[in-house]
Amino acid sequence: MIKHTFPHIKAGAVTLALALGVALPATFTAAPAPALAAAGDLDSAVTALRGIATMKADFTQTDRSGRSIGGELSLKRPGKIRFEYEESAQLLVVSNGKSMYLIDYEVDQVQRWPIRNSPLGALLDPDRDVKKYGRLVPTGHSNVVSIEVRDPKRPEFGIITLIFQRDRSAPGGLQLTHWVALDAQNHRTTVRLRNHRYGVSIADRAFTFRDPRRSSRRPR
Repeated sequence: MIKHTFPHIKAGAVTLALALGVALPATFTAAPAPALAAAGDLDSAVTALRGIATMKADFTQTDRSGRSIGGELSLKRPGKIRFEYEESAQLLVVSNGKSMYLIDYEVDQVQRWPIRNSPLGALLDPDRDVKKYGRLVPTGHSNVVSIEVRDPKRPEFGIITLIFQRDRSAPGGLQLTHWVALDAQNHRTTVRLRNHRYGVSIADRAFTFRDPRRSSRRPR
């Protein structure tokens, strides 16, 4: 059986696990916006995140060279998230609320990062003080809200910029459409979401995994 190797996807997955977002993508044109246009938007974004009990969405992860791969995201509050990549990538990124794991089934390796007290932890559990790490980024578009999240004391977690679009049908009136991840080595990964499904049933076992170091079989 021939194994597939996607070094760019693996690098992007590491960036995703460490940061989960960053500056505006090249296709998004930022411009100065009136200060009053952003008033209250940071609170609104936190409210929107808190309004998501569970969510599933299709995602596309793209690296800075334009190479992409897709999959499905599952999110459950507080702190649980799963990025199920398409089968060819042989990768899984999952958080159980305490730690983020990157599982590489091609080489039977597991990497782990604690998320407590990190910008990622603030994102996954919005009951914590997101404002400690987040600031509004002007977009020049009244229906788009951009929030940059970083911890200056922990640069290894990278920078997180979350991009929301105003949508009355989404929790809190804002829908998270994409983010871009920039790690400490300046590697950029863009993740775009579509086909959002809110309030779906997601079992806690979705945020666990079988350790490939103990078995050569990939869990499903």
